[in-house]
Amino acid sequence: MGDFGTLFPLLIGYIAVCGVDPAGLLIMIGIANIVTGIVYRLPIPVEPMKVLAVVAISQHWTPSMVYASGAAMGIVWIFFAATGIIGLISKITPLPVIRGIQIALGVMLAVEAYKMISTWWALGVASIIIVLILRQNRYAPAAIVLVFIGIIITYAGGQMPQIHLSSISLPSISRISMGEIWLTMILAGFAQIPLTITNATISTSSLITSYWPDRSVSEKQLSWNQGIINLILPFFGGMPMCHGAGGLASQYYFGARTGGANILEGVIEISLGLFLAGSIGGLLSVFPVAIIGAMMFLVGLELTKFAKDIRVRKDLISMGTTVAGSLLLNMAWGFLAGLAVHYIMHYFKIRNKG
Repeated sequence: MGDFGTLFPLLIGYIAVCGVDPAGLLIMIGIANIVTGIVYRLPIPVEPMKVLAVVAISQHWTPSMVYASGAAMGIVWIFFAATGIIGLISKITPLPVIRGIQIALGVMLAVEAYKMISTWWALGVASIIIVLILRQNRYAPAAIVLVFIGIIITYAGGQMPQIHLSSISLPSISRISMGEIWLTMILAGFAQIPLTITNATISTSSLITSYWPDRSVSEKQLSWNQGIINLILPFFGGMPMCHGAGGLASQYYFGARTGGANILEGVIEISLGLFLAGSIGGLLSVFPVAIIGAMMFLVGLELTKFAKDIRVRKDLISMGTTVAGSLLLNMAWGFLAGLAVHYIMHYFKIRNKG
């Protein structure tokens, strides 16, 4: 449940604003989680592609456009994996730039979390204390305790929507047109690619190595995974999905160590989609956001700790440039700026030696 902080708001938007079928959305992400957990045996997150989600929600995309954008991403990531482009990009990306992307993401999560906590300061601060006390507790995991507290608060406040077990809801077959695939690429897909390269692929692979040095997962493997997921699941109501360093840090911070975390999350999501598709949108929309914000805030801090292995002055400069560019513009520009500064300094260093 550590990754629910970023998942909840985007799920609500897709369901309430874009009119995406909750059954297909939840069941497909559940299947993706279970398959990923079984294949990699690590808690590698499966989460919405954020640029596509934000644009789709803000522009009120139709469900067919959401599905088309997922198929478009499937084509892109299989192409990157099959041609080896993702491996090439990874080879030329130095560690300080990767760390800069992770730090920038941590800061972004912390800022967004601050906004959520400010909606109910007492609950937000109490949630942070609960996490710090129970984070390592195997019998009362912090994330699960917080979710139950949120449900109790929602019920006690009379905001709980009527939850009813409907007849089993199954995903329907989605129709996807080539015209909408291209349209969604123009509207947001091309902007999504750099973020997925940096955060969901290169940075996630690096973070896996940091947490499990003997269990590395290459950028190419993650690219294949993202491509296959997005080429199949949108045809059954799934949204565009990827991995992510923030999600991985969330899973790890709240105690996940194996693929069992993905399998359990997948079972929960499939169950919600099958039996509560008619109620889930309302339930998620009234859940106390201060609790989600507290979880996100601590995950943001978790991501910034990886900066400690960057100590050389020139590496600090390229890392700082990446962070600044990411926060002031976006991660794509931050990535390119950090890369440029790193190789310019490397060039002058070689030149001065010569």
